Amino acid sequence: MAERSARKPQRPLRWRIFVYLLSFAALLLILLWLFQTVYLDNFYRKVKISEITSAATAIGANISGNIESDTLLALLDRLASERELCISIYNLSVMVDNGRQDETQGFYADVLPDCLIHHLSLPEVARLYNSALEAAGPYTEVVSGAFMRGGFIDNSLGLFVNRRPAVGQGESMILSQVFYDKNDDEYLLLLNSKLQPVDATVNTLRIQLRFVTLIMLATALLLSFIIARHLAAPISRINAGAKRLAAGDLNASFDGKGYRETGELAETLNYAASELSRTERLQKELIANISHDLRTPLTMIGGYAEVMRDLPQENTAENAQVIIDETRRLSSLVNAVLDLSKLQSGVEQLRPHEFDLGELVESLVENYRRLLASEGYRISLEGGGETWVCADSKRIEQVICNFMNNALTYTGEAMDVTVRQRVLADKVRLEVADSGAGIAPEHLQEIWQRYYRLNGEHKRAPHGAGLGLSIARQILEQHHAAYGVESEVGRGSVFWFELPLV
Repeated sequence: MAERSARKPQRPLRWRIFVYLLSFAALLLILLWLFQTVYLDNFYRKVKISEITSAATAIGANISGNIESDTLLALLDRLASERELCISIYNLSVMVDNGRQDETQGFYADVLPDCLIHHLSLPEVARLYNSALEAAGPYTEVVSGAFMRGGFIDNSLGLFVNRRPAVGQGESMILSQVFYDKNDDEYLLLLNSKLQPVDATVNTLRIQLRFVTLIMLATALLLSFIIARHLAAPISRINAGAKRLAAGDLNASFDGKGYRETGELAETLNYAASELSRTERLQKELIANISHDLRTPLTMIGGYAEVMRDLPQENTAENAQVIIDETRRLSSLVNAVLDLSKLQSGVEQLRPHEFDLGELVESLVENYRRLLASEGYRISLEGGGETWVCADSKRIEQVICNFMNNALTYTGEAMDVTVRQRVLADKVRLEVADSGAGIAPEHLQEIWQRYYRLNGEHKRAPHGAGLGLSIARQILEQHHAAYGVESEVGRGSVFWFELPLV
């Protein structure tokens, strides 16, 4: 108890669920703020690069395949209009021949008011060409500066083209890539896309996200509280029932309605509670039965001993034999309880070996016949013969004796007991049948349980200690052997088990 009280108290499940759901909502809000504000510009640039690169790929395929003026111009006009691009294609073979820029620009499309690439100087075209060759594919760069009417000033690169008045500040993206047609003529493709400033968009999103954050937090708080309460309710009810059960209230019931898992847990705990209640009842019955079995021989031993002490004429061999018989009966009961305890705890280990089951059965039947012949019992054997199995012979002998003792106890007025040994394919089946009153169907499975007796009244068995079936069950299950009972009310019972043949 001291160790339990010193343990750090755990938080209730509903609060854990509440915190987890609220943390999840907070994480979503943080990601939303990051992607919509901090990283918005980066995403925007990557999207523009992807758009302009895919446009260059489409144009390059047309150049490499079939560079016809009508087809290519239609493609350039469509891409320029859809993606707000300026496009120029330079025939580098012509540029090398005459060194003039104005004659090399064979194809172009212009939809931007402040396009850059249509007014580049020849050195700038050459620089972009060299950059594309070095990149061995599309080469992109972002130019920041003042846009011009028909020209621009690149403050970052120190370039100056077509000195005209500036009309605005901003950024622009230029892509350059080299293609070859089917005649191995070399072409330089230039694409220009204007990058819109996202500051105003970010500011607008920040304002919206403030409202979204407040709404989502309030909604998350409400949903977290409702979900946590509903999820934890069945578990709380089960926990309350478990505390009652732990306190010794075996009538505690468990309600796990709401979820399949809690429902199954509640069913399992209800079954455990009923089994504990049943076990407690049977234990009380066992204590009463064993107390009766112990008291009777002890009373007889004490009574006969006192008579033999006080009355010398009663000091006879018959009285001494009564004391010896009751002592053996008492010893048999104690040994049965010890055997059951050892089997259940696993202390007693099996020692399997090969032996002839038929010989063992014949020997046991003959011994019972000699011992009980004077009492009127008729014990018969059907089948038999040499049958080799691999098992613990002492324990199997104990099972057979317990079956026979049980049959002798409940065989009824007919006093007939039949032992049958049959070979079934690769198994041998041993049956012990009596001619008693039989067992009702609802009791067939319970008779193997610990502490179980068929009726409420304790009846002292003439043979054995009354724990035989429980011991037999433990031994057969350790052997992984099949066993069972077949019975009809008024027609007796048949107890059987099967072992594999060697």
